[in-house]
Amino acid sequence: MISVEGLKVEFNATPLFEDVSYVINKKDRIALVGKNGAGKSTMLKILAGLQQPTSGVVAVPRECTIGYLPQVMILSDERTVMEEAELAFDHIFEMQADIKRMNQQLAERSDYDSEDYQKLIDRFTHENERFLMMGGTNYRAEIERTLQGLGFSRADFERSTSEFSGGWRMRIELAKLLLRRPNVLLLDEPTNHLDIESIQWLENFLSTRANAVVLVSHDRAFLNNVTTRTIEITCGRIYDYKVKYDEFVVLRKERREQQLRAYENQQKQIQDTEDFIERFRYKATKAVQVQSRIKQLEKIERIEVDEEDNSALRLKFVCSSRSGNYPVICEDVGKAYGDHVIFHDVNLTINRGEKVAFVGKNGEGKSTLVKCVMDEITDYTGKLTLGHNVQIGYFAQNQAQLLDDSLTVFNTIDRVAVGDIRTKIRDILGAFMFGGEASDKKVKVLSGGERTHLAMIKLLLEPVNFLILDEPTNHLDMRSKDVLKDAIREFDGTVIIVSHDRDFLDGLATKVYEFSGGLVKEHLGGIYDFLQKKQIESLNELQKSPALSAFPSAGKNTSANGADASQPSPTKLSYEEQKELNKKLKKLERRVSDCEAEIEQTEAAIAILEAKMATPEGSADMSFYEQHQKLKAQLDRVMEEWDTASTELEAARNT
Repeated sequence: MISVEGLKVEFNATPLFEDVSYVINKKDRIALVGKNGAGKSTMLKILAGLQQPTSGVVAVPRECTIGYLPQVMILSDERTVMEEAELAFDHIFEMQADIKRMNQQLAERSDYDSEDYQKLIDRFTHENERFLMMGGTNYRAEIERTLQGLGFSRADFERSTSEFSGGWRMRIELAKLLLRRPNVLLLDEPTNHLDIESIQWLENFLSTRANAVVLVSHDRAFLNNVTTRTIEITCGRIYDYKVKYDEFVVLRKERREQQLRAYENQQKQIQDTEDFIERFRYKATKAVQVQSRIKQLEKIERIEVDEEDNSALRLKFVCSSRSGNYPVICEDVGKAYGDHVIFHDVNLTINRGEKVAFVGKNGEGKSTLVKCVMDEITDYTGKLTLGHNVQIGYFAQNQAQLLDDSLTVFNTIDRVAVGDIRTKIRDILGAFMFGGEASDKKVKVLSGGERTHLAMIKLLLEPVNFLILDEPTNHLDMRSKDVLKDAIREFDGTVIIVSHDRDFLDGLATKVYEFSGGLVKEHLGGIYDFLQKKQIESLNELQKSPALSAFPSAGKNTSANGADASQPSPTKLSYEEQKELNKKLKKLERRVSDCEAEIEQTEAAIAILEAKMATPEGSADMSFYEQHQKLKAQLDRVMEEWDTASTELEAARNT
């Protein structure tokens, strides 16, 4: 659908990438990968038509529609959630108004036998059929299904978007994008603002209902579950693999080993040639051979080895001074917005030197409690005490977006550095991959990962003994996550980490606080100890369990630990009950699989029919419209069945 030929992008005469060519086909699921700053977001902007390349061509067919979700966007606060989502169907409303106008004209005119009147009837019939074909009568159901899939409740639909955090407002933009059903979806870090339950819904949507998808993400599981093709940007070139991310990692390693062998062989050949030239340069009898070797050397096409990111990124949080024994003590702390209780009766004590994790679904109050500790929120109930000599360093979810775009990298750090540190700014920046000319880059041209690195440097320069990190891994590539993890592990002070990333928390947290249903529960041990206690294998299952439901059922019989006492635990099931449950699970899994296969077949049939209808002959054939309407109705029916079966399957798994 989209053809890229000879693409080249330069910044300050330095190529970001050049001579890039590839094609995006229908139903492609492409992961765009590469280290931070390699040009992934730039590539998406060029495909979206928001940025022009230095040279090269991006050919997009006229009928091809493109949807783009950037990492950062400016959102409106003037509408409700439903009104904002309905903007995805502006074209439906315009068509509806046009049909209404034509209907009015047909009712008012009396020249029934005229050619003009007949043309109006034909146009009205055609537009009305097209309106029905595009789902003009059931768009609201589609909106509700999408919003609920992304974590909104029905009670949220009429709330103003201004009441929601940046992450939730980003979900509204994602919903609008998905509802428009573009031919090509370009998604830049779509999981950064989603909890695990919503990520899973998005995975299912992209796998079963989206058309072509190109996405940038540092979530390995998400890439593996969605994509089937991987394009890597490295050394200013691209490498195109027709495999998912995990297989790509293996193939890339093999490719680099081959390149290294070829590079070493070529270097030996070059060295031998240069030695020959140097040895016989001034011998008349060897002049012809020397000239021949010089020409041979000039013609050699030098082999480049893919860059390995070995730059000296070293994070080290220096503990400024010793704090009191108990940096944070909460006694019966509660916070509500009007009638909406975020949490209540929170009692916790964090000891000096502890590294604790806050986990739970979005909206359960993790960031709210952090803001209470930071004194950004003061109208809470209960008592919150900070210990003696506590000096807090805070990394907010949107910290990277709070940087001043007009400043350079150097000036950003120069403004916060004090004392002798000011003489070492360039050394510090060099250690964070901002060496040389990179320190003179404007903040506005930095990638999301580079912005996060810069925000981390600012935090490093603060004298602290208590780190609070709210989703610190957003926009960081996998290597940078490991570096940050090592730095936190070596920090001598106290740390609170708010994160959904189980792998990042593993080996860091010595205590886990679970936010669920207005309560905050303490679990001693690391993240895997916590998961084991819950008798689950991942945070994904935790998010779906009754213990972490954002809206627990009123009057439900719950035990002291928040579990549903009316349901037997898996360990209490008898052999016969377990056998029956397994049979039920297999039956539901088969039903879900059958529905997914039927969805794929029906969408393929619709695509073929729409291609026929796009021709002059097809647009005049009314039987095509009837057939299309039947297929759309069939697709809606199967989608409903798939939705029901999926819900039943999840419920059965949590029995």
